Amino acid sequence: MPAYQVLREKETTPTFRESFARDILISLSESPKRIPSRYFYDAEGSRLFQQIMELPEYYLTGCEFEIFRNSKEQIADFLAMQGRCNLIELGPGDGRKTRILIEHFLKASLDFEYVPIDISESAMEELIPDLRSSFPRLQFRPIVSEYFNALHWLKNLNSSRNFVLFLGSNIANFNAQASRVFLRSLWNALNADDYVLIGFDLKKDIDLLLRAYNDSQGVTTRFNLNLLTRINRELGGNFDIRKFRHFGTYNVFSGAMESYLVSLERQSVSIQEIGQSFSFEPWEPIHTEYSYKYLESDILKLAEETGFVPVRQFYDSRGFFTDCIWRVQKSA
Repeated sequence: MPAYQVLREKETTPTFRESFARDILISLSESPKRIPSRYFYDAEGSRLFQQIMELPEYYLTGCEFEIFRNSKEQIADFLAMQGRCNLIELGPGDGRKTRILIEHFLKASLDFEYVPIDISESAMEELIPDLRSSFPRLQFRPIVSEYFNALHWLKNLNSSRNFVLFLGSNIANFNAQASRVFLRSLWNALNADDYVLIGFDLKKDIDLLLRAYNDSQGVTTRFNLNLLTRINRELGGNFDIRKFRHFGTYNVFSGAMESYLVSLERQSVSIQEIGQSFSFEPWEPIHTEYSYKYLESDILKLAEETGFVPVRQFYDSRGFFTDCIWRVQKSA
């Protein structure tokens, strides 16, 4: 029996493959072509993203580590005032940043249960042994699920206050409309006076951004190309990854870093599971990811428009990144 609750179809089931195939059919049939970023995180994609977070150019991880090291006492004091809590993390990855908080919360004898939620079963299988060995006293309830399915399930399970972590600027992967839909859905899945702690990457020097998403070691390139490798393996595609290159650029109008896979020549790619071929022109892009950057005014507006009230805000020493605590506001 797995040591976690599964609330979604496993990635090895026909249902998942059908959904994957349908999403790829739709997205590669659009103009411009795209691949949904949710499919980055198979086992290899998760491993490569852990490498990205350790790169010297990728400043985001270090910023959030610094925030948690310097602000863990303040966050713990705030959490202590809430009584018993579900400390829920959406997309924990390997949980390294959250370890700083968990370790301090346990030392402070806070009354909480840690609930990591991830769509990747392989990521959860790696996280659980680490939690058990590092924190023998930790109460935790791992869930493999889409985020909102898990939150609604938890909502009906107990009445503890929820404190939701959405770290690492994951909100930046949504465009302006989608971020509002996501946050409003999060608001709807939570109770009045629950809290969320959300990471936002702030707007900064463009050259610094470009280096962060075009690293000198080529890990980001391999991370993006792994999408094509995954389609080949799981859906019977015949992408030749040597005929594509990664391209990361900053859109000064939208304020987003944008990632693409660019076809290097005219070519046709067939995908057996879909029963269809897709034609590519030379230099035709496939969009793979957005990573939006924010002004302080953007963050405040986002909270106000989605039903949250800003409570606290924490920064790294360079002012590159911020973690914000918002309260869920609902009328009686």
